[in-house]
Amino acid sequence: MFKEINSLDEFLTLKEEPAILAYFSSAGCSVCHVLKPKVEELLRVEFPKMKMVSVKSDELPEVAAQNQVFTAPTILVFFEGREYIRKSRAISVHELQQEIDRIYSMIF
Repeated sequence: MFKEINSLDEFLTLKEEPAILAYFSSAGCSVCHVLKPKVEELLRVEFPKMKMVSVKSDELPEVAAQNQVFTAPTILVFFEGREYIRKSRAISVHELQQEIDRIYSMIF
């Protein structure tokens, strides 16, 4: 289940987790609404130790700017506080799974 981020401080604290996927979206983005449940299902089934957070870029522009996110949807994947994966716009769930798996399997 995605945890909704409400501030930059909350986001920065969460980045200390061993593995986190941040899903940046905006209210007017139809692709965001279609893709989000697919990403949530992927993480729930394949990567249960990874935390999921959701950031509404239009409501928290400072969090988007801090992470250099300028389009929606954008997915950022962090392992031990470092960004390893960045995907924007046309995102393949299968491709995302392969990229996460490569790093996830080394950490867990």
